[in-house]
Amino acid sequence: MKDFRLYDISDFVIDEDFIRWVHEQREEDNLFWSTWLQQHPDKHLVIASARRIVESIQFQQSNISGQEVEREVGRLLQTISTQHIKPEPRTGKVIAFKWWYAAAVLLFCITSAWYFYFRNTHARPFAYAVMVSSKQLIEHVNTSQQPLLLTLPDGSHITLASKSRVSYAHTFGSGDTAKNGATRDVYLLGEAFFEVTRNPHRPFRVFANEIVTKVLGTSFTVRSFEKDTTIQVTVRTGKVSVYKQAETKASSKTSEIILTPNQQLVYERMGQTFQKVLLSNPATITSTGTDRTLVYDEAPIDRILSDLSNMYGISIVFDSDLLKKCTVTADLTNEPFYRKLDLICSAIDAHYEVIDGQVVIESSGCK
Repeated sequence: MKDFRLYDISDFVIDEDFIRWVHEQREEDNLFWSTWLQQHPDKHLVIASARRIVESIQFQQSNISGQEVEREVGRLLQTISTQHIKPEPRTGKVIAFKWWYAAAVLLFCITSAWYFYFRNTHARPFAYAVMVSSKQLIEHVNTSQQPLLLTLPDGSHITLASKSRVSYAHTFGSGDTAKNGATRDVYLLGEAFFEVTRNPHRPFRVFANEIVTKVLGTSFTVRSFEKDTTIQVTVRTGKVSVYKQAETKASSKTSEIILTPNQQLVYERMGQTFQKVLLSNPATITSTGTDRTLVYDEAPIDRILSDLSNMYGISIVFDSDLLKKCTVTADLTNEPFYRKLDLICSAIDAHYEVIDGQVVIESSGCK
């Protein structure tokens, strides 16, 4: 799923789902966005601004290359950054109008750049069609509206989403390639959930447009449709490594990001940047047999936070010396993750922040 919480105006105006909602007004889209805005009231202004821009934009086909678009957008941004505008006395209303007009023009240029660049396959060496064209691969395509369950030769499982496709070599999982220390490579266009059979001698790699997700044995989701402005990798269990495909052959991958359970990596395709976040509703990773009720009676805070960290696989950072006198009495069994944190922090007069995919608790301590 796309994490629209991370979107700003420029992201919304080039998102295919948002554009479809604005122009087509489908019932299911109206329901989704109405519900989403109720859950995120701080986004009303951003959504309204993005809607006005999308409503005013109409695209026409063009043969402009991706390189030409990038060059022109770069020239425009350079002009804007170096131009000195002489201030003139105007009313606040006129100034606001000029600001809105300038923003709309700039966003139109950005949107046009995305439109032409992401539809020009030849300008994108990591597009799915380019990656698989010269290889002899087995391909599965899900044309139905239901998830398609696949089993790979190595025993790994893939749940392929609707309108998605995946490819892999005929020799995938064979004994001969295993002796050579080869990797298990899969090429994805769309969205899929992977449950990978562990094999430390043969890393499992998912190539999805500009990024590569590498694991030994874990479960995770990759979303990378052709028209999406972002690529998302979400980890359910285990640990994965994500890096830019341009660095595949490099011995040192400067862009490499490590993800653990309940973390999601969002790759902004135009800006070529990574952002690591926690899921909005983290799920427990411990099995039923090891779960227990979270009922505490004057329990030390380090024990409670350790239980939460183990249950969700989420790193919780705090000063153990500062909080060593803090105790909590509470029943946290049926509460969602962030509600648990709220209750704990309220009990010890602390607060928390989610930074780089982990929870950081700040407090002045307990007497």
